[in-house]
Amino acid sequence: MKIITYNVNGIRAAMNKNFVDWLKATNPDVICLQEIKANADQINEAEFTNLGYHCYWHSAQKKGYSGVAILSKQKPKHVEFGCGNELYDFEGRVIRADFENCSVLNAYHPSGSSGDERQDFKYKWMDFFYDYAHQLVKTHKSLVMSGDYNICHKEIDIHNPKANAQTSGFLPEEREWMEKLISSGFADSFRHFNQEPHQYTWWSYRAGARGKNLGWRIDYNLVSQHLLPKLKRSVILPDAVHSDHCPVLLEIEN
Repeated sequence: MKIITYNVNGIRAAMNKNFVDWLKATNPDVICLQEIKANADQINEAEFTNLGYHCYWHSAQKKGYSGVAILSKQKPKHVEFGCGNELYDFEGRVIRADFENCSVLNAYHPSGSSGDERQDFKYKWMDFFYDYAHQLVKTHKSLVMSGDYNICHKEIDIHNPKANAQTSGFLPEEREWMEKLISSGFADSFRHFNQEPHQYTWWSYRAGARGKNLGWRIDYNLVSQHLLPKLKRSVILPDAVHSDHCPVLLEIEN
């Protein structure tokens, strides 16, 4: 089972950059999209259903903002839209698909980069999501938690850790939270296979950062301990250029 997480930074913009052709060639079983920035009626869903995907969209109430989606070749047993908290569901941040052998949670975690108010919002979300994940894994033991976490976990995950030590996304409190989440029973599937530096999933549009590989690794497929024995591989796909992010693939035994 191939699962991909991908912040597309606008699904319609990505589709204009040959995203559908890329999806057909890559052919994941499940793809989790973040920042779709569109409502379902603004998307030509037929382009995905023609490839055999069932499509589930959870958009933000605010037009052109946030939003998540899951596209799946196999029809899920159940799809959960939102996380039951109006504050975050208003922004379209969580969707989950339950399959026979695992559940895939797709979350677009807030960024705090626009100022103190959104950073405080992010901290409250982090507290909420930690408890939410632990409640969920009690009933969904084979759990994949995909998404844009908007946090670099360790110094290896960012191109210039010293210069960014006080930057949102690499603040000590955020990194400590990421460590707490992972050490509490969720594995970072990419680092399970790959300990090499200079592996990033997001690059600023400024100063040719992507061409110089001056990036951040903020997109993850975390997995519950129950799934660890079934992991086959996890790779970053930096050649996909539909967004300022790139996809991350996880393959597990079905």
